[in-house]
Amino acid sequence: MIYIALLRGINVGGNNKINMKALQSTFEQAGMRHVTTYINSGNIIFSHSTLTHSELSSILEQAITTDFNLQIKVMIRDMQQMQTVLSQIPESWSNDDQMKSDVFFLWDEIDNESIIEKLPLKAGIGTLIYIPGAILFAVSREDATQSQMNKLVSSKLYPLMTIRNVNTTRKIVQLMQAVQE
Repeated sequence: MIYIALLRGINVGGNNKINMKALQSTFEQAGMRHVTTYINSGNIIFSHSTLTHSELSSILEQAITTDFNLQIKVMIRDMQQMQTVLSQIPESWSNDDQMKSDVFFLWDEIDNESIIEKLPLKAGIGTLIYIPGAILFAVSREDATQSQMNKLVSSKLYPLMTIRNVNTTRKIVQLMQAVQE
């Protein structure tokens, strides 16, 4: 089966620095196959045939701790889950100079439709869509600061999600499909 490991909080603002080639090697030594990294923010595509999502996450978190001495949360999503996310992103959404569009991947602790009510989005600015495992968010660049979603960073919810923009999410699915073929 093809998976994506979404690492939370690496290579952000000079913190938790991990070289992608070294990370690829860590995954391979942990028994993952067809390992490919995408950009420097912790997106690792790989295949494995027997372990569950939680077993993979646990093995990879331990391998990262061992090899890099960092406590990094690893979220695992399979091809079907990622294709479901992709199918729900409106085609018109992009991450560019006109629009900011993100996918907030949720850990199980907060994966519930009621999460939408707990996010700091100012009414009438931007769009939030819940799907199992993720929240889709879009706002015009012009309204981005007024949306108040920047307050999410200081909330208790923020450590329980990992965020990728829609362009990155689309590319991840393409790369997963290439590994599958």
